[in-house]
Amino acid sequence: MHRKKQCEICNKKFYPNDLYPVALIRENTFNAAKTDFPTISREGYVCFPDLRKIHASYYEEILKEERGVLTQLEEEVFNSLKQHDILSENINEEFDASRTLGERVADRIAFFGGSWTFISIFGLVLLIWMAINSFQFFLDEPFDPFPYILLNLVLSCLAAIQAPIIMMSQNRQAAKDRLSQESDYQINLKSELQIRQLNTRLELFMRHSWQKMHEISRAQEEILQELDTSKK
Repeated sequence: MHRKKQCEICNKKFYPNDLYPVALIRENTFNAAKTDFPTISREGYVCFPDLRKIHASYYEEILKEERGVLTQLEEEVFNSLKQHDILSENINEEFDASRTLGERVADRIAFFGGSWTFISIFGLVLLIWMAINSFQFFLDEPFDPFPYILLNLVLSCLAAIQAPIIMMSQNRQAAKDRLSQESDYQINLKSELQIRQLNTRLELFMRHSWQKMHEISRAQEEILQELDTSKK
């Protein structure tokens, strides 16, 4: 049975499968971790949650050097890396749940006003209005004779009310798009940083495996040489 070993960062004990050798951590990352954790050594081990924090802190410092100050979105990305949280979320559901009653009504009106149903109904109403006021066999005396001044007034009022409602809906759609873009930026940044971590680990793992294979090859050559010597 494998004995538990102590993590260099949190000082908790873990099984070997839950630890990562400090010797495989990249030199610049190790030096950055050394400033926060002076007691860390190449001979020890770190648990994977602390390893994520080390890499996140290292990339955070690099980004600060490149840009000076991190934005709130970037801070959330690094906190998510350290805590191993999920950034993906359904922006549409959260945004729609936060709408007020007036905003819901405005969106419904804007949606209906931009549909073929509205155009068909509105066109039919116009035709009926003009027919009633154009042919005397409907009414003895039309209430809005040609050139339909009352109809023009109704259309002007409708356009004056409909325009700001549509603008309100478009502003909320623009706000939703902005939130979606910010979420995409956070996810892309986190994915890029995690891919960098994986590439670094793969590179170090391959280098470490190559060293082990080289040592095994040398040991085999020495054994073969000893066997040849003994036969002679």
